[in-house]
Amino acid sequence: QLQVVESGGGLVQPGGSLRLSCTASGFTLDRYAIGWFRQAPGEEREAVSCINSGGGWSKYADSVKGRFITSRDDAKNTVYLQMDSLKPEDTAIYYCAARSHPLCTASHHDYHYWGRGTQVAVFS
Repeated sequence: QLQVVESGGGLVQPGGSLRLSCTASGFTLDRYAIGWFRQAPGEEREAVSCINSGGGWSKYADSVKGRFITSRDDAKNTVYLQMDSLKPEDTAIYYCAARSHPLCTASHHDYHYWGRGTQVAVFS
């Protein structure tokens, strides 16, 4: 069964940091663009960042630009989302998704494999 799995969520105070990881089961991520999305209670799913296959290009939502960095280590079959200077409004379930295409997009409709999400909570 092909699936992606997120890990690394947790509870952190404002200004803190977390690093999320996305790994794959049943396939390797190197040929896939990877997107990070999040969804807060009562809100629609929002694109956070994405990274192309090969890692040469990435894109960020304006709300996280300068605070979040996505990277990939294909040797470890893992994609990361480093989140710094976290704010309460970053609280959400974070999802990793793999797209069967080398180029990433911000539309969740373009992604084929989704994880179950990992909870990130930012509050004092």
